Amino acid sequence: MISPNLPAELKAALDARLQGFSRTDAAQRSQKISTTYRAGGGSGTIKSEADALAYALARMPATYAAVAASLSALAEIAPDFAPDTLLDVGAGPGTASWAAAEAFPSLQDFTLLDANATLSRLALELARDSTRLADCRYLPGEAATNLAEVAQADLVVASYIVGELSEGDQRKLAETMWAKARHALVVIEPGTPAGYDRILALRAQLIAQGAFVAAPCPHEKPCPLIAPDWCHFNQRLPRSQAHRQIKGAEVPFEDERFIYVALTRAPPAIRAARVLATPEVGKVEVTAKLCTADGVDLAKVPRRDKAAYASARRWRWGEAVIAES
Repeated sequence: MISPNLPAELKAALDARLQGFSRTDAAQRSQKISTTYRAGGGSGTIKSEADALAYALARMPATYAAVAASLSALAEIAPDFAPDTLLDVGAGPGTASWAAAEAFPSLQDFTLLDANATLSRLALELARDSTRLADCRYLPGEAATNLAEVAQADLVVASYIVGELSEGDQRKLAETMWAKARHALVVIEPGTPAGYDRILALRAQLIAQGAFVAAPCPHEKPCPLIAPDWCHFNQRLPRSQAHRQIKGAEVPFEDERFIYVALTRAPPAIRAARVLATPEVGKVEVTAKLCTADGVDLAKVPRRDKAAYASARRWRWGEAVIAES
């Protein structure tokens, strides 16, 4: 799995643009943007360079961590997948493209798509001196309109965009993204019950069109979880001093809750159970909630089975567990 931390090139590029930027002003701007998103709005409130920087400072680290974890899960289940081309839908400041570059060294061609011109300018500035993304293409315009006109890509990624659309537009976007995905599509949403419902709907829609689920599910069956339970994962990441200032936070880390689905054209090479919560490690046994091909299983690994117990002690929430044959 790749690191949840921003790559050194991206961090350096972002830090350079934050020189002299008031943290108080950034905090106010990011709070306004956050309020808009929580109310169901989109990026329309990001209108100036200062707005874009505030948004990047507040959200880029957590978004990157979630996308990195999701793409790492796909790479683990499809170890031979070596995409050459990427299409980043709803790219914003380019966060998912940076994560994809880290997860898949094979990527050579990056196309980013977003309607917000201010975020697109920031994305291009951040990528200008990158060894991997300097030649990326950024296409302005609404995804629903421009996506139909772009070429297929080996890998299509859409992070935190589906929730900005109406239900009807979500279905249209899912269908179009799948049509553009030559080999794989990865969609990431906030790890809330609403985000989970959106991922479930997209998952079911595209399975009906022939998609296979590479991760997190080890099957194409309906989700076995029963409300009020829902599938989501957590990625912990360190907070920089600037990040703590803009968030008004004291703790040196942040937990990003997210949900994702990785869909492929071909059946995945590996079918792995998925750890759905932090396992309970006791002196007698390790108890872990797993999503398996046969449904949810509360696995109990006894200490007397020393090898299995030692392995289970290392299981982490969201991890793939290869079933023994």
